Amino acid sequence: MCYDIKASLEAQLAKAKKDQDYLAVEEIMEKLIPLTDLPLYHASGFSHPTILIYTDRSPGFPEVATWGLIPHWVKDDEQQKKIWNNTLNARGESIFEKPSFRTAANNNRCVLYIDGFYEHHHVNDKTFPFYIYRKNKEPMVLAGLWSEWKNEQGGMLRTFTIVTTKGNSLMAKIHNNPKLKEARMPLILNETSIDKWLSNTDQHTIEELIQPNQEIELETHTVGRLRGKEYLGNLEEISNPFVYQELEF
Repeated sequence: MCYDIKASLEAQLAKAKKDQDYLAVEEIMEKLIPLTDLPLYHASGFSHPTILIYTDRSPGFPEVATWGLIPHWVKDDEQQKKIWNNTLNARGESIFEKPSFRTAANNNRCVLYIDGFYEHHHVNDKTFPFYIYRKNKEPMVLAGLWSEWKNEQGGMLRTFTIVTTKGNSLMAKIHNNPKLKEARMPLILNETSIDKWLSNTDQHTIEELIQPNQEIELETHTVGRLRGKEYLGNLEEISNPFVYQELEF
């Protein structure tokens, strides 16, 4: 799964800087960043943070969106609150089947740039948080789906979900939640698959992308507690290595 992420300003600006679009960087900083909760050194999806996404309709310039997809057919605020926490992730293998995601899977795909994500490892009824990131320290590009929904007051809310796939060998070791049948991880895209994810209209082509990326090397280390009294909060040092003497990994 993917319920906890790190998204710094640098990661959110990575695409514009790579394209050497410095006017876009300036516009993003002045007009969009103030509308977000960035920087997010650690954020839980259950707090529904607002960040930047690149959609299929604007692949060259980001849009502001809130984590937790609200399908267009949600009727009112009460129904929205009930569904919100259940749409933080979308299981990639069923996005074209699930009512909450199939419209977005066909028409509204997006990507988001993050530094990395956090996952909990279970041992003897205890959990230990890990931070997972790219070996080369470059931003991770995750596959997502987005939607726009009007609330009862007439306001428009743009939301997204992170698409997940079966865990690779690293995640199979870390993501061992006994309540789940298998390890999961966010769908990480490379340069070639980013374009396919955003622009391709063929369902079969999209489904072929939904698998663990074997080209992108990942590293990991344990970090301090992400829940409870020991949690430091949204501070830069939250992703620093922290050693648990009782953990053998």
